Amino acid sequence: QVQLAESGGGLVQAGGSLRLSCAASGRSFTISKMGWFRQAPGKEREFVAALGWRSGSTYYADSVKGRFTISRDNAKNTVYLQMNSLKPEDTAVYYCAARNPRPGSIWSPRQESDYDYWGQGTQVIVSS
Repeated sequence: QVQLAESGGGLVQAGGSLRLSCAASGRSFTISKMGWFRQAPGKEREFVAALGWRSGSTYYADSVKGRFTISRDNAKNTVYLQMNSLKPEDTAVYYCAARNPRPGSIWSPRQESDYDYWGQGTQVIVSS
C-alpha cells in the first residue's frame, strides 16, 4: 500500500503563487507515475498535471499549461505542483494520485482510473 499526503493549499489572491506538495509513504518505491487532479465546487474532478517518476516526462491540462509546473524529489518521495499566475477559476480541492507499474498497460495520465492511490486533498482558494 501507498499513502499520499498533500499539503500547501491555502488562500491566495489572483496573480499569486502556491506550491503544493504530495509526500508518498508506505510502498512508495513501487510508484511509477504521479499526478495532480482538482475538483471545483459543483464540478467533476479534472486532470491538472502528471509525470513519469523515472522518466520525468510531464503532462499538463491546457488550462494550466505555462502557469503550473509539476516536479519531483526522488529522495523525499515527494511530488510538487508549483502554481503561478493563479486565477479564481483555479479554486478547487487538489488531489494527488499515484500509479503502480502495470506491465503491458499503456498509461493515460488524464484518466482517473489509471491511478491506484489517492490523497485526501488540499484546498486552494484564489480570490479575485
